[in-house]
Amino acid sequence: MSLENKIAFITGGNTGIGYGIALALAQEGVHVAISSRSLERAREAAKKIESSDGVTGKVLPLEVDVKDYAAQETAINTIIDKWGRLDFFVANAGVGHFAPIQELSLDQWQDTIDTNLTGVFYGIKASLESLKSSKGFFLTISSLAGTNFFAGGSAYNASKFGLTGFSQAIMLDLRQEGVRVSTIMPGSVATGFNDHTVSEKDAWKIQIEDIGEMVVGLFKLNPRTLPSKIEVRPSQPPSK
Repeated sequence: MSLENKIAFITGGNTGIGYGIALALAQEGVHVAISSRSLERAREAAKKIESSDGVTGKVLPLEVDVKDYAAQETAINTIIDKWGRLDFFVANAGVGHFAPIQELSLDQWQDTIDTNLTGVFYGIKASLESLKSSKGFFLTISSLAGTNFFAGGSAYNASKFGLTGFSQAIMLDLRQEGVRVSTIMPGSVATGFNDHTVSEKDAWKIQIEDIGEMVVGLFKLNPRTLPSKIEVRPSQPPSK
């Protein structure tokens, strides 16, 4: 299935996994709206994508805090006003606060849950009618931390375990209405997440273009078939 002239919205699309997905879709001719909490950063990313090799889709930068339902609703309306439809929503924006429970603050807990879980709930509520009209696709970016817990990860684990379950439940709610829902659960990805600086030492990790390629394949798949949960991990991590 060709993706040319389809319309996508990617939260947190200015960097990391979201950027990799936005670039891959734009190279397929998809018109992509990308959001950041900073309009300046979204604009910089949009210019970079549009000037990349093979890109034929247009890119719309938006300022959106996913913790704000009204902001997500406004973003959807802006996309519809500009391009007339919405085919793909990629709920990618996320944060990570990692600390033992003794040290985890109330604000860190709330920010993690509000961004990684409630923000996705806001996303589907804001976009549902548009996705029903287009028989579209709602994709969430969870994590292997949504099935594997670790010390210091109570907030992040809770948000991603919740996101994985939420995604699977709404998949069952919406499939009879023609809206497909899936979640991708990556392991280690070479991104700047949690203030990490990407270097050659990250070559063994999943790369953002790998996730982009995966999303393109998922969206091209015949609508009769739905991979509802995809776990992906580096094929050969360093030996311990």
